[in-house]
Amino acid sequence: MEKKTFFAAMLLMMVGLQTMWGQEMVLHKSNGEKIKCELSKLDSLVFVPKALPPTHGWVDLGLPSGTLWAKCNVGANKPEEYGDYFAWGETQPKDIYTWDTYKWYKYYIGTKMTKYCTQSGMGYHGYTDTLTELLPEDDAATTNWGSSWQTPSAEQLDELVNSNYTTTEWITQNGIDGYKITSISNGNSIFLPAAGFCNESDYYDTNLCGFYWSRSLYTGYCTSAYLLRFFSTGEKIETIVYTRETGRTVRPVHVQ
Repeated sequence: MEKKTFFAAMLLMMVGLQTMWGQEMVLHKSNGEKIKCELSKLDSLVFVPKALPPTHGWVDLGLPSGTLWAKCNVGANKPEEYGDYFAWGETQPKDIYTWDTYKWYKYYIGTKMTKYCTQSGMGYHGYTDTLTELLPEDDAATTNWGSSWQTPSAEQLDELVNSNYTTTEWITQNGIDGYKITSISNGNSIFLPAAGFCNESDYYDTNLCGFYWSRSLYTGYCTSAYLLRFFSTGEKIETIVYTRETGRTVRPVHVQ
């Protein structure tokens, strides 16, 4: 309706019908709102293109799984930007990262989970479920970038740094330290900035180490989840387990 009204008004002006100047133009918006405009007071019509949603590129590292890795972190616009920090299973950054501020926690004789809990002893009043991977609504990559993206699994993180498929090199890119991960099969690469982590309200070890969440729960102790960890000191880049409440970065993978 809105487009038709604009088009009709433009036609009238183009043919020079003088009677139109005593009329009103009414714009009908999709939410039912009407906007009235007296044509005699109208100097010009300017059509402004609606901003398109941001797009996020990916890199094919020639991995056996076919996984396509995003070029930057969630909340970043460039590969070397840290982006946002998330507690595991939360979709927005926040000011304080503790168990008390964690979405899926309640205190009941210790730290107890209210979702993603496979052990009754770790659940609030014995709560359990069968969820071992983040659902789309709890995935920071999916909720912020759309359904074609998700947080990688622990297996995808393992594959990313498998020396049979990639090489890893500590470099400085545009003033930011981190690891360059390069495909052995096709030479393509991605850069993971050393974004450190956030505990309570403080940020630690930026430009020294990196911690990248997976979407995979650690079922052996479900207050924790898998993540990729690396250090500037050259220690092994590997997938390990950390508790869910701290703020860490997310590098998405493309859903094919």
